Amino acid sequence: MLRVIVVEDEEIIRRGLVCTVDWLSMESMVVGDAPDGEAGLALIERERPDVVLTDIRMPKLDGISMVEQAQKRGFVPAVIFLTSYEEFEYARRAIQLRAADYLLKPVDEEELHHSLMNIAAARKRPEASADDAGKTQELVDWDVWLTADSLHPYVRQSLQQIQEHYREKISIELLADSFGVSASYLSRKFKETTSQTFGELLTKYRLQKAMQILSAGTCRIYEAAEQAGFGDYKNFCVVFRKYIRVSPREFMNRANGIIHREDANDREL
Repeated sequence: MLRVIVVEDEEIIRRGLVCTVDWLSMESMVVGDAPDGEAGLALIERERPDVVLTDIRMPKLDGISMVEQAQKRGFVPAVIFLTSYEEFEYARRAIQLRAADYLLKPVDEEELHHSLMNIAAARKRPEASADDAGKTQELVDWDVWLTADSLHPYVRQSLQQIQEHYREKISIELLADSFGVSASYLSRKFKETTSQTFGELLTKYRLQKAMQILSAGTCRIYEAAEQAGFGDYKNFCVVFRKYIRVSPREFMNRANGIIHREDANDREL
């Protein structure tokens, strides 16, 4: 059973999440709620929840700062950020905090259920922790991994190769051959060390690069895909939506403050 706290400054939304969501069907229970980030931080320290479901923009202390301070104090619950269309820039920062997910308001219960099930599954892995749970949909904090003393040397070299050659065709078989070890051995070490496969990490690094390019707003989407190492445009769009939860075009437009005409019409209805 996942222990969840809800941090949301809009009382109607907060009470709706606490009282109307069928938490038991999601194998979860709400152990507390708070109206702002300052109270939320105190609640995290007191309850030590498995999951924090939090708004981003709040009085006293915003959701991003609340999670940053909690992490500095050693509390690393899985975090699901709530965001509105206008706050998408903040949601991009949430990725850097290794957020398990971020959901657009109003919250869709099916999406929330999916997020919680991913977190629960991550926690059930051997030697799983609340920190591991945050890896379900996150991208990669490369600096943290590369500076970890416990990182296997072949895995470290492989990560460095991804950084340097992500635009090229790169595979675990080629790297294993260059190291003089078998591909199965290197694959196993990747999984043991990072809980992810080489292919997943390569994809996530390419996605980070694609997001940087799209945020700059100077390239077309297919050009961003090519520059980030994705050879197939359609596959890039599918993978981007899987991890980022929006299409590349939506991400680029939101990152650059562009609102589609149809989006504006939707708001007027």
